[in-house]
Amino acid sequence: MDLGWRVREAGGRLVGEPTGRVDETTWEAFSAHLTAAVHQAAAAGTPLIIDMSGLDYMSSRGLRALTIARREAGEATPITLAAPNDRMREIFAISRYDKLFKIVDDVDSDA
Repeated sequence: MDLGWRVREAGGRLVGEPTGRVDETTWEAFSAHLTAAVHQAAAAGTPLIIDMSGLDYMSSRGLRALTIARREAGEATPITLAAPNDRMREIFAISRYDKLFKIVDDVDSDA
């Protein structure tokens, strides 16, 4: 399955919306889109929300892309992960990414 990506502005925040799977064949595209969104949010001075509701799965390479994006963003551009499905929540808990990122139930939650 191909990876889809869309970016929109909502309530003073930049929202990245990946769809599909982040795996061995799509992680590089995910990383490139994510890095571009971090730079766009930083330039606008807004937080970045990643709407995870359209992702079915994320491999360790996707987690690495999130780590790189967090490093790129630094403290000035917070990244919040929104609406992950149960599988994604389990992946984040096992990998302890729930300690690295703020995870909220939906995009409209207080980020």
